[in-house]
Amino acid sequence: MGSLDFFGTHPVFTLQEYADSRRQGGSAHPRTVENLLAEHVKAGHVLRVRSGLFASMPAGTNPVTFSVDPYLLAGHLASDAVVAFHAALQFRGKAYSIWKRYPYLTRKRCRPLSLPYHGAEYVAVQASKSIRNRPDLGGGIVEERHAGGTVRVTTFERTLVDIMDAPEHGGGWEEIWRSLEMVEFFDLDEVVRLTLDRSSALTVARVGFYMDQHRDALMVEDRHLAPLHARAPRQPRYLDRQRNSGRVVKAWNLVVPERVLNRQWEEVR
Repeated sequence: MGSLDFFGTHPVFTLQEYADSRRQGGSAHPRTVENLLAEHVKAGHVLRVRSGLFASMPAGTNPVTFSVDPYLLAGHLASDAVVAFHAALQFRGKAYSIWKRYPYLTRKRCRPLSLPYHGAEYVAVQASKSIRNRPDLGGGIVEERHAGGTVRVTTFERTLVDIMDAPEHGGGWEEIWRSLEMVEFFDLDEVVRLTLDRSSALTVARVGFYMDQHRDALMVEDRHLAPLHARAPRQPRYLDRQRNSGRVVKAWNLVVPERVLNRQWEEVR
């Protein structure tokens, strides 16, 4: 496959992916590959996003104003990167607010990437220890076609659990609630399975409380809540790390701020 053909089918790619394509063509020496890419960057065919990561550009595109697809980019920032949290909801059109902050799951520690011209920030989030070393990072990850490439992204069920496990990547409780309420259906058995895999009583309580509060809308049954009740905290825990005051929801031993408990943002017009 020639370089231009490769660029046409790989809107975002790594140096290694390009090298593999050149190996099939018989010119895979590392210095040769790097020199070829440098020529294509100079010619305006390719944008160097950061060391080892590139984006293909249509002819005549200004590299300063060219906007790389954020989901394809996030999915290439680590070899195991998965678009997750608020970015996964936004990818699926279920985010209440549109962000330019794109968290992605990975086993690795990666530095944040900022693209100042586009106002975008990409943040690596290490998967929880209980699932970090599993081949599939605990499951609930699918690969979908997008913008001429493919994106690994969490399912709705995995996204719900991830956000309750690390709500700082969801945008605050109002944003989390409003976004999740845009999702019409969850496989609740899968939600329960993924939640129990986290080995976190606080995460169990957050998920259980959300499901309990949305029992009618999500068609939650007692059988869904029972295994979560069994793993809920034995002592009251705060919904968030800021330990904001609130009311203890005894069923989950969870201190929930009145604003979340009563969804008071719904009163604002």
